[in-house]
Amino acid sequence: MEILDDASTDPATVIRSMQDVERANKVFGGAGAAMREITGALASLPKCATLLDVGTGTADIPARAKAFAREHGTTLKTIGFDVSPALLRHFRNRNDAVVVGDALKLPFDDASVDIVTCSQVLHHFREHDARILVTEMNRVARTCVVISDLRRSIVAAGGLWMASFLLNFHPVSRHDGVVSVMRGFTTEELTGIVQSALGKKPVVHRRRGFRITTSWKPVHTQ
Repeated sequence: MEILDDASTDPATVIRSMQDVERANKVFGGAGAAMREITGALASLPKCATLLDVGTGTADIPARAKAFAREHGTTLKTIGFDVSPALLRHFRNRNDAVVVGDALKLPFDDASVDIVTCSQVLHHFREHDARILVTEMNRVARTCVVISDLRRSIVAAGGLWMASFLLNFHPVSRHDGVVSVMRGFTTEELTGIVQSALGKKPVVHRRRGFRITTSWKPVHTQ
């Protein structure tokens, strides 16, 4: 179990550890992997669009997406969604709006947001709940769903453990980082979760830095 998944963890530790996650995203390619999928989706959006980031953490992904969209003539309004009120308060200025709640019961109408994303969030859920999260993201999205996560690898786990000392990670970040990698997915596993949730086989990409991503046009039933 990851320490940050424990609701009783000190908020200051949560904030510090999530800042380490953001640094790791920059160094090892997590942010870039998510943006590869998001930027592809932005090309098909109107000049004013919306993005919901589930498990937004430090909101580094929506902040990047907003900046990229602005450079390409699109006004992107972002909504950060997280279970942690402390994270939402601390990084409030990175999103246009924030909502605290349960990712398995997203409080948004069907097809109400253009892009719905989650980055390094899905591995926190057991398979049954992961399918529910996929279903909820698909329900809320109007144009595109984006999932970016970790690709399970002993090599990656060992490399992160060693790099965490050089990067001066908090001990909680060091522990949770290794656990996160080992709770990550293979290409087949992520494909299976999405396909079993939606009845649609996604295209899954292996990205640098032991990342894995997928995106798809929402499947909406009448």
